[in-house]
Amino acid sequence: MKSVNLLFIALFLMLSSCSSDDSPPVSDNPQLIIKLNFDPNQQRLDNLGQPATIPNGNAAQTPTIQRMSANYIEFAPIATTLLGQGEIVYEGAETDEGGDMAIDFQQSIFVGDDEVFLSIPLSEVASGAYEWVRVSLAYQEGDIQLLADNIGEVTGRLASFVGYNNYITEFDLNGSTITVDDNVLQGFWAFEALGFTTQGQAPEGATTVPNPLFDTSPVPQGSCVVTGQFANAFEITGNETEDVIVTLSFSINNSFEWTEVNADGKYEPSAGEQVVDMGLRGLIPSVSN
Repeated sequence: MKSVNLLFIALFLMLSSCSSDDSPPVSDNPQLIIKLNFDPNQQRLDNLGQPATIPNGNAAQTPTIQRMSANYIEFAPIATTLLGQGEIVYEGAETDEGGDMAIDFQQSIFVGDDEVFLSIPLSEVASGAYEWVRVSLAYQEGDIQLLADNIGEVTGRLASFVGYNNYITEFDLNGSTITVDDNVLQGFWAFEALGFTTQGQAPEGATTVPNPLFDTSPVPQGSCVVTGQFANAFEITGNETEDVIVTLSFSINNSFEWTEVNADGKYEPSAGEQVVDMGLRGLIPSVSN
C-alpha cells in the first residue's frame, strides 16, 4: 500500500512540474508574419538611400498615414542579388482590364500602422540567410494639412498611388467616392477636404524610391521597390517551431512634398502649389519572435 501511495505522489509531482513549464508553446505550423510600420522620425532618404534634404523651392510635411498597401515582398540574400532572384514571399493581384498589366487595386490588402499585412507558413519560405528586403509599395492614404482661402488651415485626406501602374474602378476617400475605371501610373493622387475632392498626377519619375543597392542591384524606374537592410542577416533554418515576425518600418519623415508659391511652409493648392513627391523615405526591417 505504501509503495502505491509513493507512486501516486511521484506521478502528481511530475504532472505539476509539466504544468508549470513556462517555455513557449511549440507550433505545428509556425508562420512568417509581416507587419507594416510608419515612422515619422526615421531618417529621410533619397533614391540612393542617402540622407535627403528638401530642395530649394519646395516644402514638405509628415503625413499621418491611415493605411498602406504593398504589391510585392522579396528577401534578398546579398547585395548583388538582382530583383526577382531572391525569395519572393508575396505578389499581389494584377490585371490587364485597363489595358497594360497593372496592380488590381480592388483586390489589394490594406493595413494600418503596426498591423499584420501577411501571414504565411514558414515551410513555404526557402531556408537561407537574407540580408535585404525589397518591398514594392502600391498605395498609401493619410491626413495632411493645407491652407485654404478664407478658411485657414484644414485637415484633408490624401490617397497616393505609388505602384508602377494601377487599375482602379473606384475607391472611397474619407466618405467620398472617387471613380476612375482605368489604369493610372505611379504618382496619381486624390484629395478630400471638407467634402470636396480633387485629383492629379505627380510628374513622371518624381516619386522617391530609396534603394541603397542602386549600383549592384537596380530596380526599374517607376516600380516603387523600396530596399532595406536587416541589422543582422535574417536566417530561416527550416526547423523553426515558433512564428517569426518581420516588421517593415517605413520612413514617412516629410514624405509629402510640393512646390512652393508662397514661401511659408504650408501646402496651398489654391495658390497653384503642385504635389511633386509622395514616396516613402526609407525602409528598416527587423525580426522578432
